[in-house]
Amino acid sequence: MKVEGHLGEELMSGKIARIGLIASMLSVVLSLYIYFIGDDQMLGVFVGLWAPTLILATKEFEALLEDSSSE
Repeated sequence: MKVEGHLGEELMSGKIARIGLIASMLSVVLSLYIYFIGDDQMLGVFVGLWAPTLILATKEFEALLEDSSSE
């Protein structure tokens, strides 16, 4: 089933937000694992810093999609 127009863009935006949220949560879980169980605490901190980066990138990508759909 093909979704046309604004509804299709909302569905795509929702999927992108979900992917960004899942990726950021995985980053946090992985960073905790690396920090507490792994040998390299600094790597755990580095991986944990990707969570806000992924969330911001997702928001920016959604904004780009909204801008392109309004043209």
